[in-house]
Amino acid sequence: MARKVRSMQSRAEARRARTWRQTCALLLAGAAALLPLRQAQAAMNFCAAPALQTSERTNADPGVKALVSNVQAHLNEAPHALARLHTEGTLPHEDIYDQSVEAEKDLDLLRDAALAWRATSDDRFLKLVDRLLYAWVTTYQPSFNPIDETRFEGLILAYDMTASALPVKTRNAAMAFLTRFANGYIAQIDAQPRPLKGTFRNNWQSHRIKLIAMAAFTLDNRKMINAAQRLFVEHIGDNIAPDGSTIDFSERDALHYVTYDLQPLVMAALAARRHNRNWLQEKGANGATLLAALNWLAPYATGSQTHEEFVHSNVAFDAKRREAGLPGYSGQWDPKNATELFHLAARLDGRFTPIALQLAPTPPAWLAVCLPLPAR
Repeated sequence: MARKVRSMQSRAEARRARTWRQTCALLLAGAAALLPLRQAQAAMNFCAAPALQTSERTNADPGVKALVSNVQAHLNEAPHALARLHTEGTLPHEDIYDQSVEAEKDLDLLRDAALAWRATSDDRFLKLVDRLLYAWVTTYQPSFNPIDETRFEGLILAYDMTASALPVKTRNAAMAFLTRFANGYIAQIDAQPRPLKGTFRNNWQSHRIKLIAMAAFTLDNRKMINAAQRLFVEHIGDNIAPDGSTIDFSERDALHYVTYDLQPLVMAALAARRHNRNWLQEKGANGATLLAALNWLAPYATGSQTHEEFVHSNVAFDAKRREAGLPGYSGQWDPKNATELFHLAARLDGRFTPIALQLAPTPPAWLAVCLPLPAR
């Protein structure tokens, strides 16, 4: 009898152990299934615009309507993804300049399609993002030339807004691409001797840092985020003087390049702000800040100061573009060229709102949908 009782107890224990193992297996499987979903939640949330309610869509802001209408016109367009883009240092009709400019329109369309989906919840826009995004991340081979690749900010924003809703195949391909993209830029910079010089000190570096920061925050990669912050602070000290003037202004004698230098840094700072990091006032080793640089440019943006462009530039390509008749490479700087920069800056610090509104009463359509309200 005792043996029978012990046998029954053993069988019961075996059943409990088997049930426990099955439960553990199910829990592990469930965790594994959830892992890609957690990874898929793009973490930057650069664009704050909520989805519009049905009642709001018919009375949507003109900027929203314009953006949605533009995307609708391209719903059935095939991707123009290229393995390589190249516009830096070339004029229209040279090399693959024209082909690259045409292909780059996809990157802006990606961003706008994601915003249209965010605003309307219309799956047609999500399908367009999916098609374009998959084509680009499986075709393009990074060159790590930040001037050629700066427009990839549109692709990053599109992924940031749609990651959780994308098919697994697209999501995984995009994550792999952005990881390789950002890590490649970090490795390129870290391989340079210090102090940084040349294009690792001027506007090229601003564009590198923008791409690194935006990818790092959307992937929520702690190591990458730390690298982005380290490189941002280093660049502020290398590029901006304590009075707010930039190395690009001293090299190019052009406000065109001050704007081109600061806008990517403002984009990087906006990405960081979504993670409660205030890069606007991060100090470089020399005490310089991005805020000081924007304040330096402000009198030119309001028109209280003027500047003749490229008169003393020491870059031969500037003269080549002037001789080719490209607009903006001679004569007085047009403050309108800083419109997008100051509308972006107003999203970091409300003190820039009056300048932004003076330059244009409404922001660019994508920004009106992405970040509708300036900072306080």
